[in-house]
Amino acid sequence: MTRVDFYVLDDDGEQAREQFACRLVEKAFRLRHRVFVHTPSPGDAQQLDRLLWTFSDGSFVPHVLDAADLEPALAEATPVRVGSGAEPAAEAELLVNLDAGVPAFFSRFDRVAEIVAGDETRRGQARERFRFYRDRGYEIETHQLAGRAR
Repeated sequence: MTRVDFYVLDDDGEQAREQFACRLVEKAFRLRHRVFVHTPSPGDAQQLDRLLWTFSDGSFVPHVLDAADLEPALAEATPVRVGSGAEPAAEAELLVNLDAGVPAFFSRFDRVAEIVAGDETRRGQARERFRFYRDRGYEIETHQLAGRAR
């Protein structure tokens, strides 16, 4: 059964959330996990794509934008994919969800990472996702990351 981790940042800025997502993706990549990052829109996916190249001077996270016309061999060969809307074609162990809702395809992943930061609206959406997973019996762990959002 899918395990869900909520990472609660003490910073309420969207930039802190995106930076933490990049660090989490980098850590998963170094542990040789395949990752899919689900964003709210194609524009958000492109923004995270750019950030994954620049978030840290010494970092390298091989990734590709997931799209319907993505060559299957490239999707399989790239350990990190970033997309929005559609279910990813290639397999991955970790879903990093940056969307406001729970993606319909979340249960095909071994783990789901939910990053909580932002204004009260975003935090309320995170509480709704938490209830969704809890009410369906998924194992949930919450990690309070005070002072480590940057």
